[in-house]
Amino acid sequence: MKKSDYFVIGVMSGTSLDGIDLAYIHFAVENNYNFEILEAQTVDYSKNWREKLDAAIDLEDDKLQELNKEYTKYLAEVILEFVAENNIQRLDAVCSHGHTIKHEPQNGFTLQIGNLPEISKYLQQRVVCDFRVQDVALGGQGAPLVPIGDKILFSDYRYCLNLGGFANISEKQGDEILAYDICAVNTVLNHYTRQLGKEYDDKGRIAAGGVLNKELLHQLNNLQFYSLKPPKSLGVEWVKAEVLPILNSVELPIPDILHTYVIHVAQQVTKVLDPRENAKVLVTGGGAFNDFLIQKFKAYSKCEFVIPENRIIDFKEALIFGLLGVLKLEGKVNVLSLVTGASKDHASGRIYTPS
Repeated sequence: MKKSDYFVIGVMSGTSLDGIDLAYIHFAVENNYNFEILEAQTVDYSKNWREKLDAAIDLEDDKLQELNKEYTKYLAEVILEFVAENNIQRLDAVCSHGHTIKHEPQNGFTLQIGNLPEISKYLQQRVVCDFRVQDVALGGQGAPLVPIGDKILFSDYRYCLNLGGFANISEKQGDEILAYDICAVNTVLNHYTRQLGKEYDDKGRIAAGGVLNKELLHQLNNLQFYSLKPPKSLGVEWVKAEVLPILNSVELPIPDILHTYVIHVAQQVTKVLDPRENAKVLVTGGGAFNDFLIQKFKAYSKCEFVIPENRIIDFKEALIFGLLGVLKLEGKVNVLSLVTGASKDHASGRIYTPS
């Protein structure tokens, strides 16, 4: 399926459980995939859904299958409401990531719910989804998938840094691109701010008011994952098994935990940046609004950290999953083996059409 342009909806739900990002996008294929985000919205999760998704990692298989069916229907309802509210008439496909419940590439397994074939029937639209499974089957990490979009859509930047549930980075190395997960960000920060009755730490103000605990910082920086070479990726399992036990082992006020963890993120992120040059770093994801974190990046690195317009900050991943869907429809490579460690570059994802 090759056309001169595509109108698609990119859909992304991240591990930070902030909500579902939806972006209605026009891609002009003949102009090297120039894009315009025509409409965009984040639909917050209800407390009930956030608790369900947070607890899903521990469900037995039969209960997880039930949740998958329920979430697929719910996701379709959210998308249909977005279509109706924005009076979207022209639509070539819905390109959806789903929501990651389990990510264990070392065991040859990854699960994103909301990608059942029924979603196409509910929407009465072509759906491109489930982008990670094929890569894991080919021996890859199934992540990160965003670098192909960084390469095509944001080629002006040496680095593209996304600060969502996890920090992941794409780096241009000549004609190639290297990408990997760095550390957990909002999965950890939001875990503690919610204990204070807040969904997130607005501009990092709570963390800024805390005090650094050097021993805690030392323990975090010595996590084994940081010594691994790419390709490498992270999931919520790692946070629960490795990070939270360290943070929960100390009796500190939450502002001190947040302060120390922000320093930890800043040190891990800037450690992977080239210290010899003033390279441009595009910063997106919810963490781009954390002024205290950005301030610490600048304290540890000479790089130029570029904060783009809000629509790019908030919807870059939805935008890129829209692009992955278009590339799949065209039969073009949308996952890079150099990035994920798979046995070959490939066109990943499943295409469903309404029956």
